[in-house]
Amino acid sequence: MKPVLRLVALLLATAFLLQVFFVGRVALMTLVDPQSTSFQRSEAWRVTTEKGSLRWRQQWVPYEQISDHLKRAVIASEDGDFINHDGVEWEAIEKAWQKNSKAEEQAAKRSQLRATTRPPKIVGGSTITQQLAKNLLLSGERTLLRKGQEFVLTLALELLMSKQRILEIYLNSVEWGEGIFGAEAAAQHYYRKSAAKLTAYEAARLSVMLPRPKYFEKLPNSGYLASRASTITARMGDAVLP
Repeated sequence: MKPVLRLVALLLATAFLLQVFFVGRVALMTLVDPQSTSFQRSEAWRVTTEKGSLRWRQQWVPYEQISDHLKRAVIASEDGDFINHDGVEWEAIEKAWQKNSKAEEQAAKRSQLRATTRPPKIVGGSTITQQLAKNLLLSGERTLLRKGQEFVLTLALELLMSKQRILEIYLNSVEWGEGIFGAEAAAQHYYRKSAAKLTAYEAARLSVMLPRPKYFEKLPNSGYLASRASTITARMGDAVLP
């Protein structure tokens, strides 16, 4: 029995130390700009492995040097209640869960009629803080354990950082195309201008790209992109900045 208890104690101690490490990293980022994220490093490895070379664009700019249009567009598109919630939108998660369950049921019914069928499209209910927590320090795998770790990091981010700092790190590290990370790199790549000079519509188009940046990078004339950008532009006035 004692070896089992020792093993359990060791696992608990390891889990505790891991949380201390993660929280320490988050605390450091309140003062020091992160040089890269876990997601960026994994993407760099993937691209280098597949293509043998890496095109990388990223330039950190302070919060004040990012257009308010982009800040409002990203909030309107990704997380409308960003300024008010504690990092997790429970209602959005519940709706996403219900939608995913319905999609899985429909896929199961279709599979009974056909030999093969496409897997259901899974949607999420992640806030900006959750997306940042996942990209900063976690792997891309979708498991309950990783999701639980994401919640812990989300709470740490909200506890230790201001909303403004969370948004600043997010906008400087989020992916906007293959090897394109951050608002400044995206503005230069797509519009040949600085992130500070983005117009409302340009900002809206960039915000619409976020769920599938590499896909929309290849489809700059997408009708959906233009239509959705117009919708986001109309909503930007209601977005509250931290």
